[in-house]
Amino acid sequence: MKLVRIINLIVVAALVLAAAYVYKIKFESTLQAERVAKLRTEIRRERDAVAALRAEWSQLDTPSRIQGLAERHLSLKPVDATQYDSFDRLPERPPELVSPFAADPIATMIETLPADAPTGSIRGKAP
Repeated sequence: MKLVRIINLIVVAALVLAAAYVYKIKFESTLQAERVAKLRTEIRRERDAVAALRAEWSQLDTPSRIQGLAERHLSLKPVDATQYDSFDRLPERPPELVSPFAADPIATMIETLPADAPTGSIRGKAP
């Protein structure tokens, strides 16, 4: 008889622990569902903001608006056909400092600089 009571107490304790664990899982899943709902609302709000910004950008980016701003704020003259020149009157192309096939073009440019070339660094004290 005593053994049956102990077993009953153990079973009741196990049921109470199982019920508490199930309640904990249910509570955590409810919290996660609320978090997902908040995130979906936030995503919807951000998508609406992106759509509004795209609409505003397309309005600001219209060629007629840019043309009007250029005419109003820039002192540009219309292009005249006599402004173009023929190829034979163009200046010679400057010499290439770096071969297009160089492995490191910046290092090659630095190596070919003369020793007295002006740079952004300061050697010694400034006067």
